[in-house]
Amino acid sequence: MKIILVAGARPNFMKIAPLMAEFRKHPELECRLVHTGQHYDESMSQIFFDELNIAPPDVNLEVGSGSHARQTAEIMTRFEPVLERERPDAVLVVGDVNSTIACGLVAVKMGVRLIHVEAGLRSFDRRMPEEINRVLTDAISDLLFCSEQSGVDNLRREGIAAEKIFLVGNVMIDTLLAHRRRAEASGILDRLKLSAREYAVLTLHRPSNVDSAVSLAGIVEALDAIQKDLPVIFPAHPRAWKGIEAAGFSERLNEMPRLRAMAPLGYLDFMKLMSSARLVLTDSGGIQEETTILGVPCLTLRANTERPVTVEMGTNRLVGSSREGILEGYRGITARSREGAVMPPLWDGRAAERIARIVPEALRV
Repeated sequence: MKIILVAGARPNFMKIAPLMAEFRKHPELECRLVHTGQHYDESMSQIFFDELNIAPPDVNLEVGSGSHARQTAEIMTRFEPVLERERPDAVLVVGDVNSTIACGLVAVKMGVRLIHVEAGLRSFDRRMPEEINRVLTDAISDLLFCSEQSGVDNLRREGIAAEKIFLVGNVMIDTLLAHRRRAEASGILDRLKLSAREYAVLTLHRPSNVDSAVSLAGIVEALDAIQKDLPVIFPAHPRAWKGIEAAGFSERLNEMPRLRAMAPLGYLDFMKLMSSARLVLTDSGGIQEETTILGVPCLTLRANTERPVTVEMGTNRLVGSSREGILEGYRGITARSREGAVMPPLWDGRAAERIARIVPEALRV
């Protein structure tokens, strides 16, 4: 039984690592890993393969960057010959990036069954490219594995048959728990001369923030106030810095004495940096989940989230992108002591194990 697993962008690699490891424990499964090359440089791709012990991909499509249309089309064009050659029983995609929907569409149009891991998550904001990718991928998938109950509920409301849906937990958290001890050994705090709980971490990459001068203006104003109180460490996604420069805010950020922008970090260094922070400011979905398990207060710089369990658990707060909203959230966090970690149902490090157990039986039907 041959399965092609697809990864393309930085968030995918943390999700694919535990799946590859578990699938290889099942002799009835023959796995192939396809890297689309959506993220392709050292800091956004190769370092994750090295640190998470992911075997080199069997195929690298090397599509590179581009507009949504161009990148999606290029992935589809290059993935089709792979399926023609390999003739798998199923294609497994993770998350909500362009690689997810592009490879999913090729699979179903060629009559290959599609498996979606991290299915059912909804922000209910169709302006987000990721939301379009999520909805469409779920609509064409044969097996849908959900990380939280909201995913199951959303899929049932959308008319997906119950027998296709499985609540299994969160493969991102599998990776976090498996590598947490190694991350704790990172020397990133010493290298940056930081003390635990005495700094904040910032990440930005959503188009609604980094491509909007209005959103960036609010975020920059809030950061100016926060960094006067607490150092802010900003491992800058290439897309974020490009948007910051285009909007004319790069000089303003560079003038902030306690905001430190730097290149993206590897998984282990970033996990250590995040786990030791006083708080995290982010527009990332995955970081909302990781901070929940780590017990680090998270301010999400968005008006919505596709991961509502993180808000329900009390570790994550939606603050939007206005100066007032962000600073209100910041004051609320700094006014209370840091809370402990919480674990949503099935976020126990065994999600990939459950998926690997279900897939062979489901594909035999």
